[in-house]
Amino acid sequence: MTAKMKPGQHVLVSLRRMIASGELRDGERIAEIATAEALGVSRMPVRTALRALELEGLVVRLGARGYAARAPSQIQIGGAIEVRGVLEGLAARTIAARPLSPAEEIAFARCLERGDAIFAKGHLVNEDLEAFHDYNMQFHDLLIRGSGNPAIETALARNNHLPFASAAALALDWQDAEGEYRHLLAAHRQHHAVLDAIRAGLPDEAEEIMRAHARAAVGSASVFKPAFV
Repeated sequence: MTAKMKPGQHVLVSLRRMIASGELRDGERIAEIATAEALGVSRMPVRTALRALELEGLVVRLGARGYAARAPSQIQIGGAIEVRGVLEGLAARTIAARPLSPAEEIAFARCLERGDAIFAKGHLVNEDLEAFHDYNMQFHDLLIRGSGNPAIETALARNNHLPFASAAALALDWQDAEGEYRHLLAAHRQHHAVLDAIRAGLPDEAEEIMRAHARAAVGSASVFKPAFV
């Protein structure tokens, strides 16, 4: 499967994967023109993606010379993901401690229906990676907003500047379509599981599922070099 995403997302996911796998070594300069040619995009999406990756801590600016890869350590990645899991787990616990409002029930149900449609075919098609990104972000946004705790959103926004901490920081191997289908389907099933726990009024279970989800959702093990997993 050849991934078909918006150019900016395509470059972001590709560069994350290249840094995570070690294809781009720590300190290696990322040539804007060569990267654009290799990924089949113009220079603008590469430039935009590099700025976003700088905020994620995955590249460092070299002044007028552009950017270089910054390969995070296992401890850095693990710590950032653990913090995300704690914060999103708290959000899930908070929501599960009260009944969902009718509007929230509708919003969560419609969101998960979007995910169901992606995986109903039993395989991924070109448009699914972009669709999954948007659906995934919607689910996490609903969860955080539903907690009613602005401190969670603020803390997550700060943590998202760390490598692979954000729910949006997907690192996927497009050459392994079957493996990525299984990986993304597992993340989707965890969305269903946490909503089931919320509906059932099970705060402990909802929190634990979200903490596990943070650990599992960022990328399949095949994407990361051995030191990261």
